[in-house]
Amino acid sequence: MAFTMKRLDLVIEPEPGNAYEVGGILNPAAARGPDGELYLFPRIVAENNYSRIGILKVLFDKKGEPTGVERLGVALEPEMDYELRPNGQGGCEDPRITYVHPLDCYLMTYTAFSPVGPRIALAVSKDLLTWQRLGLATFEPYKGLQFNGIDNKDATGFPMAVPNPSGQHELAILHRPLFPNTLPEDNVEKGDDRIIDLHRESIWISYSSLPLEGDDPSQLSNFTSHHRLAAPVSPWEALKIGSGTPPVMTRHGWMIVYHGVSEALLPDTGEERFTYSAGVMMLSKEYPQQLLYRSMKPVLVPKPSTGPRGTPSNVVFPTGIDRRTDIDKPHRYDVYYGLNDFRIGVARLDVPPNIPHVPVADPPSGTIS
Repeated sequence: MAFTMKRLDLVIEPEPGNAYEVGGILNPAAARGPDGELYLFPRIVAENNYSRIGILKVLFDKKGEPTGVERLGVALEPEMDYELRPNGQGGCEDPRITYVHPLDCYLMTYTAFSPVGPRIALAVSKDLLTWQRLGLATFEPYKGLQFNGIDNKDATGFPMAVPNPSGQHELAILHRPLFPNTLPEDNVEKGDDRIIDLHRESIWISYSSLPLEGDDPSQLSNFTSHHRLAAPVSPWEALKIGSGTPPVMTRHGWMIVYHGVSEALLPDTGEERFTYSAGVMMLSKEYPQQLLYRSMKPVLVPKPSTGPRGTPSNVVFPTGIDRRTDIDKPHRYDVYYGLNDFRIGVARLDVPPNIPHVPVADPPSGTIS
């Protein structure tokens, strides 16, 4: 049985007259609070692409279906030097949130729109309402490959300590370094016969030692060991892949819903546009750097629409996931995703009893087949 996703009825639109949302509400983190309620933390975009991270409470009907949201304010807005740009722009963007059990707190990884480009930043909270910034993530080099000083996005953390490549249990994050010449617009120019640079066009998993009791939690932002997790393989993700929802433990292992980018013709105009779709990865429970399964075809594809500035958009961008144990459905997950760079959609994913048999999840050769 294959993984499938079904769109739900709820679509979260920008609030009319809300100056914080004139540019969209999108790409939300999702987390259950200490009260058991589900909260979303979307990127809310004001004029001049000025982005904050908002707080929404999800409302459900008697059957447990999400039906609406209540706005509760702002979790983070640009304040630090690494979140502000000299031209008046700035951003705290595209968060993911995980409750990290060894730390007994929530960990937010988000994109700081810094003066030199997007960078990964971290914050922690006990209650989801007040957040302590830990600063920008820093990375030790890996076999001469430098992660510091380059654009980096799509970071998300594991909820418990996992073994690093040396077997020691540490905090881990997934992230997507954007090395020069690896953006979708760069890759599309290389043609269908391009050879993937496995180290430079991949999702990475990086590890940081857990702080001892009483230690400064900012040490969490220093990642000292790394492993290349996955590079583009299938046509639907040929131009780029990136981390999506935080890893959740399923009956098969760690699952993430990730995004892949390809180039497609819009059916109405015939215009070529980058298409962001969603797929599933399953990682080993014992050794999460080992890929067990990934989608050969997308599980959710976008429906083209006109974006907020009158431009076509073709995007499904998964960022939040909610396991539905609240309605006694432990194998059911609701996935919250950015919809065409302007609003939020929800889709349902039921994890099948068995992992479908597919070819090698990430072959050692760098050629797209």
